[in-house]
Amino acid sequence: MSNNVSGKITKFLDKVTGEKKDGSGQWVKQCYIVETEDDYNNLYCFEVFGDEKVEKLNKFNKVGDDVNVEFNVSTNEWNGKYFTTLQSWRIEKANVSVAEELPPLSEVNTKDDNSLPF
Repeated sequence: MSNNVSGKITKFLDKVTGEKKDGSGQWVKQCYIVETEDDYNNLYCFEVFGDEKVEKLNKFNKVGDDVNVEFNVSTNEWNGKYFTTLQSWRIEKANVSVAEELPPLSEVNTKDDNSLPF
């Protein structure tokens, strides 16, 4: 099941590393905080796991960005204790509009000849 939250990135937490169970190297994860405009339950701590995802998180996002986050809820058991995380798998900028992606009209080639292509 996928969930979605829209809000503003307010903080990046420190990267966390550890040894893989099979001893083949290290893993890395990073959490970040998104605050919504809701009156209650408006703070979310999302997690990304893996070198590539952590690198992309830091490369394309910054504190203050308005984002839409798609995530899964995951719960793991360790030594009789249960830990729930919000694992984000897509982060999109919320305030990007189509108008920002198009060039201004002054840059569009507007030929004033009456020739038709047929």
